[in-house]
Amino acid sequence: MSRPRSTELRLADHVDRLGAEHPPIHLASVDYTIRRPDVLNERYGHVLDYMARVELEVDRNVLELMTMLPDPPEVDRRFYAEVWHPQETRHGLILDELQVRIGRDNAAADLDHVSAKIKVLGALSHLSPIQDVVRMLYYLTGMSTERSAVLAYNLLHDGLRGLGETALATTVVAQIRRQEPGHYAFYRMSARGLAEQLSGWQRWLVRNMRRISFAPVGANNQHQKADFGDLMRTLGIDREITTFAHQISRVERELLWVRDHGMKVPDYVVAAFKEAVELARARAMPG
Repeated sequence: MSRPRSTELRLADHVDRLGAEHPPIHLASVDYTIRRPDVLNERYGHVLDYMARVELEVDRNVLELMTMLPDPPEVDRRFYAEVWHPQETRHGLILDELQVRIGRDNAAADLDHVSAKIKVLGALSHLSPIQDVVRMLYYLTGMSTERSAVLAYNLLHDGLRGLGETALATTVVAQIRRQEPGHYAFYRMSARGLAEQLSGWQRWLVRNMRRISFAPVGANNQHQKADFGDLMRTLGIDREITTFAHQISRVERELLWVRDHGMKVPDYVVAAFKEAVELARARAMPG
């Protein structure tokens, strides 16, 4: 379905502003002064590795989008190709350089593997009504991903300041997190606009596909889910899983589940985060 003209114009203006006001972070603006690299590595090394990998894997994400959405709205293509990809790639390069400077290896990012599941979605998406379903799933995933990133970067920023690593907090994490809300806003506007156009069967399909496909950002297998669980434990998210889930899925609940009285947070979101923490705890147990 085509977007209402007003939504399309608002999105185009938003993408233009993001590109003009938030170019990729200049590498010369980053201060890698590190007071205690050993302490930083012990405390947050694995967090930096996870974040760097996820940011770098936007190369693969773009390939996935091109496969899943064979005929996307032009404003979507402009957003992911001209704004989101350059910004996120730079985030990944900065975080990866930081972890190398504290004695870690570069992130093992998957840059080009497109799964069979994505290819099947792409084949089905040649049918316009199915492509709208896939687009809605893309927007919902984008919202949860970007909101998760903002919350995690906030906690990392505070943690770095607590360690006295003010240069990194200010010139690395603060600069990166400043660009994430604009991405979230794009997905939110897109999702709200498309939700108004979906038929009953399309909405039903989105709800059920979202329930079975939701996963924490960057967690594509059991090992990565455990890695995300470690990140949650380090940043203290594991102590407030329901609150965290509510913050990243508020709009998703409104668009998909508001008629289900009593569902304050989609249960599959909470379950996915709890599973990640449980996998991390199990992996940490001796033997």
